[in-house]
Amino acid sequence: MSKINERLKSVPWAMLIIIFLSGALAYKIYSGFAIKRELDITAGRWDKILLILSQVDGNYVDSVDHSRVTEDVIPYILTKLDPHSLYLSPEELKSADEQLQGNFDGIGVQFNVPNDTAVVINVIPGGPSERAGVLSGDRLVKVNGELVAGIKMNQDSLVSRLRGKSGTMVNVSVKRVGVKDLIGFDIKRDKIPVKSLDVSYMINDTTGYIKLSRFTRTSYKEFMDAISLLRKEGMRSLIFDLRGNTGGYLDQALLLSNEFLNKGDLIVYMKGRHRPRQDFYADNNGKCRDLSLKVIIDEGSASSSEIFAGAIQDNDRGVIIGRRSFGKGLVQEPIYFSDNSGIRLTVARFYTPTGRSIQKPYDANYREDIIERYRHGEMMSADSIRQNDSLMYKTPKGKTVYGGGGITPDIFVPIDTTGISNFFIKVSNMGLTFRFSASMADEYRPSLNKIKSMKDLNNLFKEVNFEARFLSFAAANGIKPGVGEWEESKDLINNHIKAFIGRYSPLDDNAFYPILLEKDNMVIAAIEQ
Repeated sequence: MSKINERLKSVPWAMLIIIFLSGALAYKIYSGFAIKRELDITAGRWDKILLILSQVDGNYVDSVDHSRVTEDVIPYILTKLDPHSLYLSPEELKSADEQLQGNFDGIGVQFNVPNDTAVVINVIPGGPSERAGVLSGDRLVKVNGELVAGIKMNQDSLVSRLRGKSGTMVNVSVKRVGVKDLIGFDIKRDKIPVKSLDVSYMINDTTGYIKLSRFTRTSYKEFMDAISLLRKEGMRSLIFDLRGNTGGYLDQALLLSNEFLNKGDLIVYMKGRHRPRQDFYADNNGKCRDLSLKVIIDEGSASSSEIFAGAIQDNDRGVIIGRRSFGKGLVQEPIYFSDNSGIRLTVARFYTPTGRSIQKPYDANYREDIIERYRHGEMMSADSIRQNDSLMYKTPKGKTVYGGGGITPDIFVPIDTTGISNFFIKVSNMGLTFRFSASMADEYRPSLNKIKSMKDLNNLFKEVNFEARFLSFAAANGIKPGVGEWEESKDLINNHIKAFIGRYSPLDDNAFYPILLEKDNMVIAAIEQ
């Protein structure tokens, strides 16, 4: 790890770039040192825009709200470059950075909104809410005296009321099952860690499973901590789930790839008009080189996920399972401005070890690409994947791979339609399994709070006839199964109910995912490999 870290440190453009604008001067900060340069406004390339703005300032009939015009124009300009260069307002930038930095300021609760009131699913251990006495199952009713329950408040609005600068106070009133009156808590906000690793556990005696939701500043550490624990449980094979992982920090993808590859294996290379080619190689210090590896991807796997999958596939290191990935082969650098806004500017393309660019064309149908995959049958059949033979490449062992639009898996797994009846679709669209699970969690709260293992949870499930109660619940909401529909969907519905209830237990995601993945056709395919 040390050598590849040194390699990363030697590549300034792979690091964060911070630009402060003041008058006609710009300061670029690269890893602790600044370079001062004059902004070139005389080169002629932008003269027409500057001329128009000058004419508006000098001749327009009314006063101009420069701030509003600027905020409207910048995003439009960036959208004309490519689909991934974007402008972020101060609020958007703060939120985006919090997700990637691995922490935010808040009270430390996770909640769902099954109806019109937020229900605490999990209280983050050691966080402000746990210290104050908030419990799983509590309903959030008031925040600083303002009613937030029963009014269908936007979830983002509720989050914004709970978050705030570390050290500040917020008063939260909750309704607790079995307690008549509201319970009030004065909670001091603090730094709350954000996990990028959703779950890790042993699927069987020798196979471990890890799901990573994004590549944040803490992803590598979270991953290696999980690997260490799984090895102690006998792991010799790993299923690494990157479905829906939209990417994040480049260095984290490089560090994780390095763990599985041998010395001299190329991980990825990058180049752009203003960025000379940079190659990243494994340094032979990886601790996972002995593990058998299966990587699960889908149409939601993008960017850093594709760097990792591409490195594994092109080096013949593991098996890629699932569906074709998103197809984002562009690299963005963050650029910050003095008003706390910023842009993510595309500065390079990345290429997999065989030389593939997996960036899909950003034409008029770019935003509709996933829908198009459904339309022409790609989600159901590997034969429907449209490949460009002019972008065909060979791995060292002779396997054919393609560029031009994502990572195509070695083993294709279609969307699973097992159990999808009209009844299932109706109850899902109304969120009935979710709402029913929340009501069951309330009813069995004392028993759930005592759960310490999956064995305990399964014993609780044996005591409750969920099927009959759910059918009554669905009927009360105006939905009844047609002939044969319950038999077709009951296993899937019961699986979802148990998974949701498990999430309300102290096991949280360590119950939710193992239960849910019992019916997951991609995980099943990976186990069979």
